[in-house]
Amino acid sequence: MRVIRRVSLALAAMLITAGACTVGGASAKLNVMTLKGFPAPGTPAKYNKVKVVKQGPKKAKKILLLEPGTSAGATNFRPLGNALVKRLKGWQVWSIERRENLLEDHSKLEAYLKGRATNEQLLHYYLGWILDPEGEPHFQPKTTEETEFAKRWGLRVAVQDIKRVVKRARRGGRKVVLGGHSLGGSIVTAYATWNFNGRPGAKDLAGLVFIDGAGAREPGDLPDADAARAQLDGLAEPSASPFITLVPPFPWAAGVFNAMGSTVALKDPDTRSLMDEFPLLPASLKPPVPATNLAQYAYAVDADTGPDNLKLVQSHIGDLAPSGDPRGWVNGQLGTAQRAAQVFTEIDGMDGTSWYHPLRLSIDAGAVNNGIPAPAQKVYGIKTTMGKRVRLPMYSFDAELGNGRIKRATEALAAQSKVPKKWVRSVVRSSTYAHIDPLSALPAKNDFIKTLVPFLKKRIR
Repeated sequence: MRVIRRVSLALAAMLITAGACTVGGASAKLNVMTLKGFPAPGTPAKYNKVKVVKQGPKKAKKILLLEPGTSAGATNFRPLGNALVKRLKGWQVWSIERRENLLEDHSKLEAYLKGRATNEQLLHYYLGWILDPEGEPHFQPKTTEETEFAKRWGLRVAVQDIKRVVKRARRGGRKVVLGGHSLGGSIVTAYATWNFNGRPGAKDLAGLVFIDGAGAREPGDLPDADAARAQLDGLAEPSASPFITLVPPFPWAAGVFNAMGSTVALKDPDTRSLMDEFPLLPASLKPPVPATNLAQYAYAVDADTGPDNLKLVQSHIGDLAPSGDPRGWVNGQLGTAQRAAQVFTEIDGMDGTSWYHPLRLSIDAGAVNNGIPAPAQKVYGIKTTMGKRVRLPMYSFDAELGNGRIKRATEALAAQSKVPKKWVRSVVRSSTYAHIDPLSALPAKNDFIKTLVPFLKKRIR
């Protein structure tokens, strides 16, 4: 399926960097709010929750609420959020941590950050046991049998969870702008066009922001009813995993690799990486010379040195140093290796990845159709049918994967809802921005920040 081809985080996750020292110090703390989520059918109550990471002043009257993309988490937006709240007086940035991340085990990552585990222990706990199952206790992945209920975690669940967050955000008359990155952009469209008992979700919002993702497919890509039924039939098979499996047969491996790699890269950046000897790391992700932990990670996620199948997690962040043993990294272009790692790193029991991304959520998102009714929507049971009642200011940013599609989708959504053209701002940087650059680029160089901030100041009053 195209949705899985687009989600090539699998190999991107193969970034674990292992040094040999213990890192002291405690993990930083986040301002996290936990709300009761939608009571999804068959889901244990402990998973009917949604978390929100808050950044900015408590007394803010405007909130930019951000939805992450495929295999991503709320802290994806932490570097971006820090930059935005410094430039937007009276605003907070809230980032949604979807319920699937409650399935993750961050115990050893947190122990590592607090100096209670070495890099080798971290590696063995999450991955080394696959090659050598004997020895110390290790990570116990969730099984298909344990998580059968997650096969129902589609758009309905995600949208209903968002509704609860929006309701809380609007308390006291605050204005809420809903934004999303990658698949999160499709979810933004889904929420805005969702039929809540005859009322579109857009009625609760003050604006929309699309970051290299939107809720409209190119002509010919929309599934028909038969294709939709076939997808659901396949997911219903007892042996089918509820989650996208990017590193067969382990659906959790992509998130684990990336969370570990980014965390070690930041906490132990200058130690020589052991990944050139790690058998699960593809040769395409290994620098041509021995490299530090930070350089190993950066080499794999840089838009110039990383392989083409890693575009989903790439940034423009520099190059290998010209000398050194081990070889380090020289920051350059739009961002830094450190900021790229901050998008995914472990912090306070969370990280920027999703180890268990629900396949049903991505399947459903393929039929949002900019809120125009389509046969597949009835098959999936999604209510994205009020696409002509989204009269809101809209901003869109195309990076490499959007390639102009986000601009077209946003302008089409605005046109069908008769939104004045002056309310719409579309920025296209497809030839110069990788998919993660809007989230990780240095604020002084980040065209996304430079154009979004004045748009919000002007249109959200």
